[in-house]
Amino acid sequence: MITKKRFSVFDADSHIVEPPQLWNEYLDPEYRTLGKQALWREEGAINSYLKINGKMFRDTGNGNIPRHAIWRPGMTWDSVGELDPDTPHAANEGSWEPQARLRDMDDMGVDQTFMYPTWFAEGFHLIEDPDTAYALARAYNDWIAEFCRVAPDRLFAAAMVPLQNMDFAIEELGRVSQIPCFRGAFIRPMFIEERYFTHPYYDPLWAELERRDITAAVHPTPGLWNPEWTSHGPFCEKVNGRLGQANFLSGGGGGPFAGGGVAERSISTIAGAGGAALGHPIAPILSYWLDNHMFVASTLIGFTVMQRYPDMKVVVSHGKASWMEEVLEKMEASTRVIPLVHHYPVRTDPEQMWDEGRVMLGFDAEERLIQELPHTFEAKVVWGSRYPHHDTTTAWDAIQTLENADVEEQSIDRMMGANAAEQFGLGRS
Repeated sequence: MITKKRFSVFDADSHIVEPPQLWNEYLDPEYRTLGKQALWREEGAINSYLKINGKMFRDTGNGNIPRHAIWRPGMTWDSVGELDPDTPHAANEGSWEPQARLRDMDDMGVDQTFMYPTWFAEGFHLIEDPDTAYALARAYNDWIAEFCRVAPDRLFAAAMVPLQNMDFAIEELGRVSQIPCFRGAFIRPMFIEERYFTHPYYDPLWAELERRDITAAVHPTPGLWNPEWTSHGPFCEKVNGRLGQANFLSGGGGGPFAGGGVAERSISTIAGAGGAALGHPIAPILSYWLDNHMFVASTLIGFTVMQRYPDMKVVVSHGKASWMEEVLEKMEASTRVIPLVHHYPVRTDPEQMWDEGRVMLGFDAEERLIQELPHTFEAKVVWGSRYPHHDTTTAWDAIQTLENADVEEQSIDRMMGANAAEQFGLGRS
């Protein structure tokens, strides 16, 4: 495995795990009770759940393996899969402690990173009370800003934006635009208050992001800790459950995040009598790219957001990139032969619009099509590690994979760092 490189690596998809201090110390005192009622993550030795709008949604996986933060340098996918499901395993403290995070970045070959939330990604957009959502957004943004100040040239984050009230959202965008670490606004592709992002309600959001040069940081999540229906994850899990291919395990552990919720069933989970081992749930396999596919095809292209806000920058993470060729091919035909009637006329050249647009997709170095056709993708993709999730890869892994596929170093440089640094408005470290 290589351990040297001649260019900077920007990790465009890593994660932070929100600690209890966010609620207890950063949330306005008058909202602490309401905030914990609206969104709260409880992690104990034998009890883990996500609370949303006062309702508890208990983990359906093996709490002994906190897969949202189990990976640490030195681990491989095989070693994660071989963890004893009956033994509590501590979460990686780099998911909430900046110095540990920086050490892991050094080991991974990562120079700069852009961080997405974990529990806020799951539940924030489901909060019903807009005032409480605004208070929680401010608390999250204040906490992550302090986290990033430990290494302001290396640590960057997506800001939480209270889309439950567009006035609040625009106000918070104005505030975070003055804080250097915020290079994007977090958007989960889902319905919010029965509205998808193809609704004119969101036009002021796109306009403000474009005006302030804040990147729309789009990142799906399977939504496995709650029964909401607004992404493909819950649907896939219902299919998984109906097939009877997984049992639910629960467990515990020590430490501030050990015993945490698990989006996936244990690899050792086996169905009841006559059942078969699934080995991995359906939702994390399918939901990420399906949600991203839907957002790009319907919102950016079909709802003409790209053509109406041509200077808005977008990064669509954690859902691979190879599918974009199929989307463009199908959209090319549909926009010409099927009238797409809504508020705005749709261009009939989506492929050219995509090439011109300031939109990039997160990619995995394991994607075969990108390895085989790097020049088709090199200007439109950014790499992400998914740290500290169970399927994390390092920069060394990605570079080695691309080099083995005979991808030129100049192309690897763009895909592994230069594209993301430009898209998030940063210089190379």
